[in-house]
Amino acid sequence: MANDVVVKIEKVLLDIFLLNCVGWPIFFLFQWGSAYHRGVFCDDESLKHPYMSNTVPSWSLYISGFGLNLIAMVMTEYLNRPNDSRSIIFLGFKIPNWIYNLYCAFGIFAFGAACSQLTTDVMKYTVGRLRPHFLTVCNPDVCQGNFSLYKYYETYSCTNWHYKNDEKVMKDMRLSFPSGHSSFSMYTMLYFAIYLHSRMTWDGSKLLKHTLQFLAVLSSIFTAMTRISDYKHHWSDVLCGLLLGATVAVITSRFFSNLFNDSKGFKKLEPNELSNLNGNNRAHV
Repeated sequence: MANDVVVKIEKVLLDIFLLNCVGWPIFFLFQWGSAYHRGVFCDDESLKHPYMSNTVPSWSLYISGFGLNLIAMVMTEYLNRPNDSRSIIFLGFKIPNWIYNLYCAFGIFAFGAACSQLTTDVMKYTVGRLRPHFLTVCNPDVCQGNFSLYKYYETYSCTNWHYKNDEKVMKDMRLSFPSGHSSFSMYTMLYFAIYLHSRMTWDGSKLLKHTLQFLAVLSSIFTAMTRISDYKHHWSDVLCGLLLGATVAVITSRFFSNLFNDSKGFKKLEPNELSNLNGNNRAHV
């Protein structure tokens, strides 16, 4: 059909490859990364807090962050689908235009999420800041009995047998800065708010969009505050995580995506894109 747009398989494979280039290092750090081993002051009161469970578990954070954005994008791109009969041709199959818009929207969002998480993890493993519950979990041998005040111990061994054999806990106790929960939640929720600002055009209620935006960002702030009350992070870790997530969300939406190029559609096809490039009135993207 005239004016159909052909999406090359090479383009999709390149997008997937580049997303994996950012995503796989996150997995490698999680599985095999080793944080910088800082020394400790035995009289550091900020490291003597109890070890507590997470108010907001990681699994619920990831499900809500990706799930909420995916649901919003599916509904928005479907409702804002163009009225013309133009279709996307991929591998010989016709795909509705809104499906391609959804692919672009969620792909950019996922790429930004991976960039935010990788930046957070690189900072975590490079800095190796001790969590507020470090002395409780580790109970260093140099801090037992009589120890010197204001002395910085660089060589020590953990003696708390309750946690010593738990590799995840022992590794995690050195990953305080910045807060991963804070950066991820702020990125996903702020991007959600920005996406609605650009793409939600329903005028049935003046306040619906703004209410959804406020609740999304508020949920991110709540998540960040629980990281302090659960003694998982210092306040500065949380603040840095929020700023990092917000920065990546703004950069991704403003410079990576086409959200602000066309209020009527995620990808605006220019006339030259619809030129007869191969003699059958199909454009290639």
